[in-house]
Amino acid sequence: MHNDMKTSCEVYPMISIIIPVRNEERFLRQTVEALLDQDYPKSLMEILIIVADSTDNTLEIAKELHCSHESINYYNNPNCLSSSARNIGIQNAKGDIISFIDGHTYIDNNQLLKNTVKLMNTKNVSVLSRPQFLWTPYNSFIQNCIALARASIFGHGKDSTIYNRQEAYVDPSSSGATYRRNIFSAVGLYDESFDACEDVDLNYRISQAGYNSFTSMKLCVYYYPRETLKGLFMQMIRYGVGRYRLISKHPGTLSIWTLLPALFTLLLHILLLCSVSDIMWAKTLLLFGSIYLSAVTFLSVWISMHNGFKYLFVLPIVFLLIHLGLGYGLLWGAMRTIFGKEYPQ
Repeated sequence: MHNDMKTSCEVYPMISIIIPVRNEERFLRQTVEALLDQDYPKSLMEILIIVADSTDNTLEIAKELHCSHESINYYNNPNCLSSSARNIGIQNAKGDIISFIDGHTYIDNNQLLKNTVKLMNTKNVSVLSRPQFLWTPYNSFIQNCIALARASIFGHGKDSTIYNRQEAYVDPSSSGATYRRNIFSAVGLYDESFDACEDVDLNYRISQAGYNSFTSMKLCVYYYPRETLKGLFMQMIRYGVGRYRLISKHPGTLSIWTLLPALFTLLLHILLLCSVSDIMWAKTLLLFGSIYLSAVTFLSVWISMHNGFKYLFVLPIVFLLIHLGLGYGLLWGAMRTIFGKEYPQ
């Protein structure tokens, strides 16, 4: 591993917080106010809001925040991609430490920035990963279902550390979110051909360059889940396409766990088509469906036993949408490549 730089614990460094946003009028102000309430020298922090074309009042809110606080700036993001927003933020940031936070983030810890500095110093790392749970105090019933499903073994990648509650050194690939500035000189900026998984691409490059990361609940933030099942499904399709782009660029990220949603989706559709004209295929489909339903039902019962049985009958639907969405995204990306499209847009 690289011998990452240290800074003195006695002197607070400049921290730049980059917030890429699009249509975030509901949550942006709350997220920024939580950052302004941090127990950290205000002269040593800046907030950069990078605004893509929005159909709501996100830009107006960013302008208001900029006018009200010297530490806040906003920039337009004409490409409308999160990857380009992150690069705009890096190119305009003044901080020695650069951290990325989404516009729909709930923060309940006013020591977040101090903990960031302390952990980078004491753990001797240039990257910090953070837990990013989906359990906010304002969640609806559906959002809680999504949060419970996503945090389970069937709801996210086996190698992901984004729901890790332990203090530990980890590979930065799945959850790196805060960086020393020198990282970007070493591995480059975000790849703007990505519309999703751009953070995983960067973090994978950081990992391949030999950098280690540290994760801690002292850095935990909470994201608002999608509010509808349709919204969740579309989000998973987007993630699936991003994951395919990642595999295309970095074949080393390919694993059976990554492929499982695509294999599940493909097999399900093959069995559906074949079962129309052959009873044996119909029986195979019934067996396949029964095995899958038994697995997600068992996990749903287990989750409900610990969180409330009101979730029991919705969780299997949420799991199905997660798996199909990721599967469709991966397969769509593959089909685009097969038919001569370099990258699924």
